[in-house]
Amino acid sequence: MKCIKRIFITFTAAVVLLAALPASVPAAFAGEDGENGDADYIRWVDFDVTAEAMRDAAEADIASYGTDAHIDWITLLALLGARSGGDFSHYKKSDLDALVTELASGRDPRELTKNVKLFDYYIEAYGAILGGMLGEYIKTEKAEDGTETVSAGYGIRAFSPFAAGYYYSDFDDFGVSRSFGYRRRHLGHDMMGSIGTPIVAVESGYVEALGWNMYGGWRVGIRSFDGKRYYYYAHLRKNHPYADLYEGKTVMAGEVIGYLGMTGYSSRENVNNITTPHLHYGLEIIFDPSQKDGWNQIWIDMYELTKFLSKYRAPTYYDDSTSERITRVYYTYTDTPD
Repeated sequence: MKCIKRIFITFTAAVVLLAALPASVPAAFAGEDGENGDADYIRWVDFDVTAEAMRDAAEADIASYGTDAHIDWITLLALLGARSGGDFSHYKKSDLDALVTELASGRDPRELTKNVKLFDYYIEAYGAILGGMLGEYIKTEKAEDGTETVSAGYGIRAFSPFAAGYYYSDFDDFGVSRSFGYRRRHLGHDMMGSIGTPIVAVESGYVEALGWNMYGGWRVGIRSFDGKRYYYYAHLRKNHPYADLYEGKTVMAGEVIGYLGMTGYSSRENVNNITTPHLHYGLEIIFDPSQKDGWNQIWIDMYELTKFLSKYRAPTYYDDSTSERITRVYYTYTDTPD
C-alpha cells in the first residue's frame, strides 16, 4: 500500500522501483532537456513530511524572524529530509531543535548534512511545495458593513480549503483506485462535507482553468505566482459552483472561490453523478513547463499538508445581496508580482 501512495502515474516497473528509493530520486528523474532547456529539473517528489514536522519548523522560522539568525523552515525540513531520505515517520522534535541551535549559532546548513546533493534536492523540492505558504503578508479583514482593516505581518499565509466553521472528514486516500472513464490512481485529497460549504483559495495565485470537466465536474485550477504550484479544486456545487471567478483573475489566499458540491463523472455539464458531497483538491508541482499537462506530472499526497493547514481556517460572512457566504479575510503577499 505504501508503494501505491507514492505512485502518481505508472508506466514502467522501473519508475515504481526508483520512486521507492528517495536517495536516488534526483539522478533518476533527470534526463532530456525540458521546455526550459534544463536537463536537471526534478521529475519526482515523494512528500512524506508530517504535519507535526511542518508545524515545528514553521514555529522556529516565525520565532526567529527579524533576528540576526533567521531560520528558514524549508531549510530545516530539507536537513531532516536529507538525513532520513525523506522518511519522516520517525520524526522527533528534538532532532529539529538541535538543528535550530546549530543554525542559530551561525553554522552553514551544508555543514550539518552528510549528503549535500540530497539536501539541495530537498531544498528545491520542499521549496516548490511549501514556498508560498510562509512569509510576509498584508492581511485585509472585511466587516459586514463594508469597512476594511489592513495590517502587515509575517507567518503562515495559506489556508485550509474549507472555510472556518464548516465540518469536514477525510483520510489518506492518495493513490487509491478509480475506475470511471479508465482505471487510474486518485491523485488528490477528498474532504467530505456539506453542499454549499464555502471553498477558499489555499494560496494566492491566478485562475488558470475554470469550467466543466467530466471527471471533476465544475472545477477551478489556480496557479501560484511563482508558477510552481497548481491547485485543483473539483466537484463544486451544481447550478452555482463559483464565486466571482474568471480565467486570468488574481485570487488571494482566503478568498472564497466556490462552493462544495457533488458534480462530475459525466460528459454533460452540471450533473451530480458523485454519490457523496466532497471537495477533491490536489496539488501539482511543476519544475518544467513540460510537466504541467505531460506524462510526467507530479501530484503530491496532501493528507499531512491538509492536517497542517487545518488550524488556518478563513472566516466568511453572509452577503444578503448574493445569499452566499463570501470572503472576510484574505492575504496579499508582499512579494506578489506586479
